[in-house]
Amino acid sequence: MIKLKVPLFKIYWDNEDISAVSKVIQSGVYWTTGPTVKEFESKIAEYIGTKYALAFSSGTTALHSALVAQGIKEGDEVIVPSFSFISTANAALFERAVPVFADIERKTFGLDPEDVKEKITSKTKAIVPVHYGGSPCLIRELKEVADDYHLALIEDAAESFGAAIGSKKVGTFGDSAMLSFCQNKVITTGDGGAIVTDSSDTYEKLKLLRSHGRLEPSNYFSSSAIADYVSLGYNYRMSDITAALGIAQLGKADKIIDMRRRNVAVFNEALSKVEQVVTPQNLDNYYPVYQLYTIMVKSGRETRDHLSKYLVDNGISTKVYFDPIHLTHFYKQVLGYKTQLPVTEDVSGRVLTLPMYPTLTVEEIKYMAEMIEGFFEREGS
Repeated sequence: MIKLKVPLFKIYWDNEDISAVSKVIQSGVYWTTGPTVKEFESKIAEYIGTKYALAFSSGTTALHSALVAQGIKEGDEVIVPSFSFISTANAALFERAVPVFADIERKTFGLDPEDVKEKITSKTKAIVPVHYGGSPCLIRELKEVADDYHLALIEDAAESFGAAIGSKKVGTFGDSAMLSFCQNKVITTGDGGAIVTDSSDTYEKLKLLRSHGRLEPSNYFSSSAIADYVSLGYNYRMSDITAALGIAQLGKADKIIDMRRRNVAVFNEALSKVEQVVTPQNLDNYYPVYQLYTIMVKSGRETRDHLSKYLVDNGISTKVYFDPIHLTHFYKQVLGYKTQLPVTEDVSGRVLTLPMYPTLTVEEIKYMAEMIEGFFEREGS
């Protein structure tokens, strides 16, 4: 069999993306920020189903701003998963708050509501659940916990743009939610992010935070008015060029999601006879978008690592999403975390993310499934 080169992801793009960006460039104005950003924000809010959306330079800057807007300050505790990209926890550290790691549950790989309750103290101010890999977490149960304890609930929906429970999209359950448009996400602007919310108070605070604390009754770069600065802020803006790409991508979002879901159905069927792995499973009424296609290797880390190497040797990219944050050098050795998270550590030792993107072919999917099946036949396990 010829070895196929299958990357972990490919960006889905077309001539509309090129045209949209070119139009802004050719305008000769508003390359930094302008009407295209506002249009993108309006379309995001409409798509997700919130009153407001604000675009940011990245998902990380968006999440940091959301925490600040909720009043998170030095010494406050913010409950987060360790099974996530490190910015989920780091965003709290930016304000000298304390990330408190709670364990995950095995159904969605999201925060376990019961363990979250165990981690709540008098210093707890917010919960930041992650919708892992394109699937909603147990967000309804986590919202009940947040409401019962009067805590802010900020959804980290970086990987789950368009995912839903019933007719309610991810990003509409909490006080606010962060979206990411990094290059491997469902829709992408290369880099970039957004916050969606129904709170006018949060919206007004975020506008100040992302642009140096500056009141902006008109566009700063095209107005002769003297600007006033009323709070501390950052340069976290998204450019009009980036937003133009976002609008074009957003117009294809449902098509992209449908392509991903069809590919996952083919992949799950192709791997159905490989008893040594567990493929992604859906909860009732959940609508995942599969930004990641992550399998579980039943026999654990050693076999998982051997499988990963075998696939890479055969032209198939793989990655572990995620190694636990609390076991990184920075959190364990520098910050001194000694957290025990048995489910997180077990799951992270078994997961393996395989290539998944809209243009993945049936031939590529079958090739990967055959390689995985062949590996376990050779292993005799």
